[in-house]
Amino acid sequence: MYTQVRRSFICRSSCVQVSNAFTCILNDVVAAQPLHQRLAAEFRARISSGRWPEGEQAPSEALLCEEFGTSRGPVRQALATLRAEGLIVGGQGRSPIVRRNVPSHSASALGSFTAWAREQGREPGQRTTLQARVPATPDLAERLQIEPGEPVLELRRVRTLDGAPALCETMFFVWALGKRLMEFDPDSGSVNRFLLDAGADLYASTHQIDAVAATAEDAAQLGLSEGAPLLRVRRTTTDAAGDVVEYSEDRYVPGVTTVIVENRLFAAPTANPPALRSVPVRRDA
Repeated sequence: MYTQVRRSFICRSSCVQVSNAFTCILNDVVAAQPLHQRLAAEFRARISSGRWPEGEQAPSEALLCEEFGTSRGPVRQALATLRAEGLIVGGQGRSPIVRRNVPSHSASALGSFTAWAREQGREPGQRTTLQARVPATPDLAERLQIEPGEPVLELRRVRTLDGAPALCETMFFVWALGKRLMEFDPDSGSVNRFLLDAGADLYASTHQIDAVAATAEDAAQLGLSEGAPLLRVRRTTTDAAGDVVEYSEDRYVPGVTTVIVENRLFAAPTANPPALRSVPVRRDA
């Protein structure tokens, strides 16, 4: 008997009927991905479609094991993945609670809004509010490691997801890089992609993440009340030589994104512990 019961699962035989729908025993599944990844994809689809409603309990591990004909290990791994993505909460000793599906940024990959949006199946957009050569203020000069009064390019845009305002974006580039952007239409798409295609050296970036209150300008651009909470990401980008080439500040509308930070537990200290190091992250548009 051949039947396809889910987008991710194709089974050869041994189908059982659960809740008036055919569900396949996963021992007979033909698929390349590990089982826990396929389960996670299925659970995401159920949350996205509303089959598992926001604020309600998801099925217990026992029920999921029974439905998919598998052991607890893959089910627990799949639920742990969703928990790390912020799609469910709880679950230790009880059924997890479904949260709103908020797309996530990895803290090690914050960079191109355009690329991230398209990975989420969303349509990015932008509206430029300022593109000008301006003198660096003392504070900005310190961030860019230049002299106060030196020219920089200031670029301000409102970024959108599927037509709705998502964040206010403010970028400052040292003039050697900024003058290239005077030839670019910021309403046309990704600044990163334009610079990389032009041979710009955008080697690594560091990020500071915090929460701030919306200013009057933020509120007007994003359609929020003044004082509304915003997620702020401040980014400093350097070239391969370690010289600062850009400083930017993004202010996200609540609910647009979450940030995932992955930590690893270091082994106990040894007589000759390895030196800690930072790993540069390439920013792709």
